[in-house]
Amino acid sequence: MLSPSPQDLFAGGGSHRLGLADLFRLSLRVFRTKPLRTFLTILGMSVGIGTVLFLISFGYGLQYILIGKLVATEDSLITMEAFYPQESQISITEADLRKIAAIPETGEISPVAEATAEVEYATSTGLGIVRIVQPDYFRLSGVIPDIGKEFLDSEPAVIASSQAIRLVELPAGEGALGEQLKFKIDYQTDKDIAVDRTQATTPLVVKGIITDDLQPPFFIIPADYVEKKPEVFKSVFIKAKSIDLVEKLRDGLIADGYLISARIDLVNQAQKVLNIITITLGVFGVAALVVSAIGMFNTMVVGFLERIYEVGIIKSIGASDRDVKNLFLTESVIMGLCGGGGGVIFGVGLGQVVNLALNLLARHLGGKPFTLFITPVWFVLLIMGLSGFIGFIAGFWPAERASLLSPKEAFVRK
Repeated sequence: MLSPSPQDLFAGGGSHRLGLADLFRLSLRVFRTKPLRTFLTILGMSVGIGTVLFLISFGYGLQYILIGKLVATEDSLITMEAFYPQESQISITEADLRKIAAIPETGEISPVAEATAEVEYATSTGLGIVRIVQPDYFRLSGVIPDIGKEFLDSEPAVIASSQAIRLVELPAGEGALGEQLKFKIDYQTDKDIAVDRTQATTPLVVKGIITDDLQPPFFIIPADYVEKKPEVFKSVFIKAKSIDLVEKLRDGLIADGYLISARIDLVNQAQKVLNIITITLGVFGVAALVVSAIGMFNTMVVGFLERIYEVGIIKSIGASDRDVKNLFLTESVIMGLCGGGGGVIFGVGLGQVVNLALNLLARHLGGKPFTLFITPVWFVLLIMGLSGFIGFIAGFWPAERASLLSPKEAFVRK
């Protein structure tokens, strides 16, 4: 059914106040009387808003990927790795661990010993680095295998790097999971002199793989399955009792001569960089949005100039100044909201298409799928609110001019 004309709604003369339903129905006439102009105006708004949404989603996606890589577990955010400078040739001892554990700010500790080992698989033998850890190592360090799982409880399992997999000629990728390795470990007290040899008490099953080719060939094994427990350690992961105590704990460890690597520092630095990138992308998006808003303002001004005679008629048959103003404002807000809805569909849809294309490419090249464009729900709601506000601003001046126009002036200007 066609929208009613102003004459239909104001027939009968006298003072009349448009109801919300009538106001809405009358505002939709512009879609019928000026369809092409209305469509192009909404399209311009959609492109501007879609550009903002697309770029901001890209910024959020970068944050999610990078921060997710830095903080694989919640505990790793308030955990730091402490170690002595390599040139000092000092190792961490059991006495050092007890001293660190006694610090009031310390919540948990997880020591890491490192040694060289002869690794056997079937008929292959290789020499690699062995990291001897406790099961809580993965939770505190944030190290998570890319293929398979970490050992959370003490079990005869091993996590290997991709280079370590090739070193002992294990099957590539997931084919290595479940294979058994034997370890003969050399503890060292000097750089080149092995003073003690031990071995794993049982063959260890490959449970996870870290697919970073920049890492040297190393194996992570549980301390409970080594015949002779290590007496010295290369580093220790220390979790603070709370995030507020991280800085105090770090300062105390530095004062004791340790070097500190804390993920929270990396996260803070990455967050600052990513915030700058997101703001920069947002500026480009807002520039496109301003251009589309100017286009909408131009449309509303032209619409007012073309409808001066119509304004005179509806005022002469009983419309109040407020009715006329509300009519123009409602039209512009509806157009703004339509532009916002179109922009959400355009921006989110384009982001999802790019995500799909990148994931198909990643699978084709043997990589892991990932999500580069992420759109928060709150940002979509903000965009819709902003769209309505832009429509209101774009229509305010024409609505104000139309409300102040007298019927006599309208007929004369016609």
